[in-house]
Amino acid sequence: MADDTQAQVPTPDPALRRFDRFVGTWSMEGHLVGSDEIAVKGQTTFRWLPGGFFLQQVTSLDFMGMQIESLELIGYDAETGTFPSTVFSNLSPKPLPYRWKVDEGSVKISVSYGPLDATFTGAFDDDGDGFRGGWRPNPGADETINVPYDIGGRRMG
Repeated sequence: MADDTQAQVPTPDPALRRFDRFVGTWSMEGHLVGSDEIAVKGQTTFRWLPGGFFLQQVTSLDFMGMQIESLELIGYDAETGTFPSTVFSNLSPKPLPYRWKVDEGSVKISVSYGPLDATFTGAFDDDGDGFRGGWRPNPGADETINVPYDIGGRRMG
């Protein structure tokens, strides 16, 4: 006899929809705090993984002549209302834990792992096709590792 009940397939938490505005490819550039010279340049692409539970970010940046390549997977933690992520980078032998907070038009990203201890605070432009913000070392963090810089991006295409 066939079972007429189907297994309940999980669905992504609606909070993940806050990331829809990130989907696409972004051209990025930035500068060290106190300088107008462009020292950071590259691009990043966001896309939903099948199922919609995780957002993938693939980034390629030239940071003051150092090439940074990374893959980030962002999910949702309903208990904290935040979006934990894991970053796999060519600069670290271990995956790095980040945490995102995304509100109406603002974004906060933090990392506190070993010598990495910094927070990005930024906002989307009114048109939604651009953003700007800055990474700053958290109090007591080593600024030679957690270099303060500002960065912005524009949606491509």
